[in-house]
Amino acid sequence: MQLPYFYEPNIDTAIRQFSLSETSAKHAVQVLRMKTGERLQLTDGNGLLATATIISSGKKNCVVQIDATENFPYMNKNICLAVSPTKNNARLEWLLEKVTEIGMRKIILLNCERTEKTNVKYERLHNILVSAMQQSRQVYLPELIAPTAFEQVVQENIYEEKYMAHCVDNEQKTGLKTTDSAKSKIILIGPEGDFTKEEIQLALDNKFQPVSLGNTRLRTETAGIVAATLLTM
Repeated sequence: MQLPYFYEPNIDTAIRQFSLSETSAKHAVQVLRMKTGERLQLTDGNGLLATATIISSGKKNCVVQIDATENFPYMNKNICLAVSPTKNNARLEWLLEKVTEIGMRKIILLNCERTEKTNVKYERLHNILVSAMQQSRQVYLPELIAPTAFEQVVQENIYEEKYMAHCVDNEQKTGLKTTDSAKSKIILIGPEGDFTKEEIQLALDNKFQPVSLGNTRLRTETAGIVAATLLTM
């Protein structure tokens, strides 16, 4: 049986005893009803996995003893999904949950000309990533970047392979396919109204390759899932 799994970004491996955050402590003690002597696992979301034993607990506190730690190198591909937030919160939250499970390394919320929702609840979205990481028992938490201007993201030259999925008919578009390449990659996914012609041209000017995600027009969250799946396989 798998041990209960918690996210603790401030684990100090130099200290054998560690107090869980209030959120983790409440879940362990009040929800899971864990008691002294029971074991659990912790991750800092940056490759560390610790196995620990509860040595004391209360309604809002839980102290554990670190029994063993292991650091895992990042084995997935270095992929960034830059996606325009959807007007419907639930659709964006669903997308972020699923791409975390798939193994996305970085997610940028992209402010485009036609983006309908520019104010997002960053803390809530971050918590969704944490929950998805714990559910899929991963030791790396995707980096979530707050809404950033399209122009800024496109002009940052930090990825080796750069893609853009848009809906304008263009014979130069190629199908996005799985690849064994270890190169870092970024893909841009636009809002429901698609990127503007000016945004598409700016991306082309900055060496983004236009790609197709299939023969049908996809919603933003569907396009994000398809792109994440293809690039991380």
